[in-house]
Formats: sequence, C-alpha cells, structure tokens
Amino acid sequence: MTLSTNALDRYIDGQSPVHGLDARVKLVLALAYILAMALLPPGAWAGIAVSAALLWWAVLRSEVGLRMIITRAFVALPFALVAVTLVFTRPGAPILRIPLGPWVLTATDVGLTAFVSIVLKSWLSVQAALLLTATTHFTDVLYALRALHLPKVLVAILSFAYRYLFVMIDEAQRMLRARECRSAELPGRRGGGSIRWRAGVVGQMVGTLFLRSYERSERIYIAMLSRGFSGELRTISPRALSSSEQGLLLVGGATLAGVVLVSYLLV
Repeated sequence: MTLSTNALDRYIDGQSPVHGLDARVKLVLALAYILAMALLPPGAWAGIAVSAALLWWAVLRSEVGLRMIITRAFVALPFALVAVTLVFTRPGAPILRIPLGPWVLTATDVGLTAFVSIVLKSWLSVQAALLLTATTHFTDVLYALRALHLPKVLVAILSFAYRYLFVMIDEAQRMLRARECRSAELPGRRGGGSIRWRAGVVGQMVGTLFLRSYERSERIYIAMLSRGFSGELRTISPRALSSSEQGLLLVGGATLAGVVLVSYLLV
C-alpha cells in the first residue's frame, strides 16, 4: 500500500473566483481571519456566527465542498479539548459538581463559556487554513510568504521540507515492504515475531531512515551548492495586485476588525 502525493497535498484544482485570487491576498485574509478568531472575547456568539457565515460563504464560492472543509476541520477538536480545564478553573456560578475522591470538581458557567468559545474559534480557524491550502498551491503560498518579507531562510526550510517529505515517505514504505518480505507467517502464528521483536525492528528502521535522510540531505546540499545555490529561492517578481484584489483586502480586513470591535461592545 502506497501513500500518494495527493494524500498529503490538499490542493483541489478548480476555476472558482477564490482559486483565481492572488496567493498573497488569500494568505493575508486567512491570517487576518485566524487573528480575528483569536481576538474574539469568550461568549461572543454573534461574532462567531457572523465569522462562520463569512467563512462558509467563501468556501461555497471556492467550490471545494463545504462538507469536506467542515469534516476535515474536526481534526483540531482533540487539541482544543486541552482547554477543558477552564470549565473547572474559571470562577463563576457553579452549574455542575463532579465528586472525584476527596476532591470535588465544580464546573462554572464562565468556564464553560470560555471552553466552548475556544473550541468553536479553533474549529473555524482550521477551516480558514484548510480553505487556503485547498485553493492555493503550496509553492504559491511559499512565494506569497517571501513576498510578504518572511525571512528567506524560513521560506527555504519550508520549501525543502515540503519537497522531500514525499521522498522520505517513499523510503519508509520501501523499508516496510522489505520487512514484510522477511517476516514469514507460520501456521497458527502471526508473522513477524513477538511484539518485542517488532519494537526492535521499528527502532532499527527509524535509525536507518534517519541516517539515510541525513546522507541524502548532504548529497543534495552539495549538488545545490555546485549549481550556485545561495540560500534564497529565486522567483520572478510578483505582479502588482489588481484594484479589485486591493479592495478585497481592505473590505475583508475592515469587516473582520468590525466583527471583533462589535463583539467586545456587545459582550
């Protein structure tokens, strides 16, 4: 079983208006949206609802599938559950008491509001990032980062990590196939030996993969130096943003700022 490039590259080809936008515009709007989600106060349900409506409208315009974006964004929920401690640590009116041996955990309304707000804002932020990656090639995202003056070293590291991640995955899959070919199955017994043996083999494979990756990186770096690589990705100068794209940046930024401001006034 192989892992294709498409399994990692989340770009979805299309001809929608969102696909046609400049990568710099989409990147700035996505970052602004995530920042706005972080700045929304706990319990700003109206602001969260308006933000969700704006994002889902953009997803529908992109034609990548609202259901797909929403489903994939659920991957962030397990990480957001770390904030569940807020339910029991924030002072407020008690709504639930949970006996836990000699202790009693008391859930408060303020803590529950903060927890639900964090979960919803994290979920929407991941959707914004997924929309960006679904409508923009990763190389275009890198060019946008460089155009926005992200340090060239960071852009180069991201580029190499993306390009050679697939090479490392292919190498790991070849090693797994080799292990399976050497793991004979006996009648009434699972092939591959005991769990201890399997753990030892996995440890050796990880070490071998690290050494092979390190040696490959040295060879690639020497080859790049011999071809004049100076540590910076050379690209064609980006085109100037059109008036409609500049207007979209202004309107989008002003709308998100207005949602945050009104949310603070209403809460």
